[in-house]
Amino acid sequence: MKLKEAQEIVDNWINAYGVRYFNELTNTTVLMEEVGEFSRLMARKYGEQSFKNEPTEHEVKTMIEDEMADIFFVLICLANQMDIDIESALKRNLEKKTSRDKDRHKQNKKLH
Repeated sequence: MKLKEAQEIVDNWINAYGVRYFNELTNTTVLMEEVGEFSRLMARKYGEQSFKNEPTEHEVKTMIEDEMADIFFVLICLANQMDIDIESALKRNLEKKTSRDKDRHKQNKKLH
């Protein structure tokens, strides 16, 4: 699926099931909440924290995927509300990063 299509699918879902978009500030807060839930899982999978009830690797992967999807969903909502084409924005961002960092990471001895 293309990013533009994802934006249309989310917009259709909001209109069919969500009644309307939450306002931008509410969605920003929801985004931070979802990032926090993702961070909690990452701290338990890759950091020093542990799960209270140890899930299987498959369960952990599924939980992480779900939190990533939640983050992406809310980010798409915000983009739709602000009339931002995420696909175009990402292309521009990659061009900026390429122009700015094309040699930087290759020259970083810490990465080799």
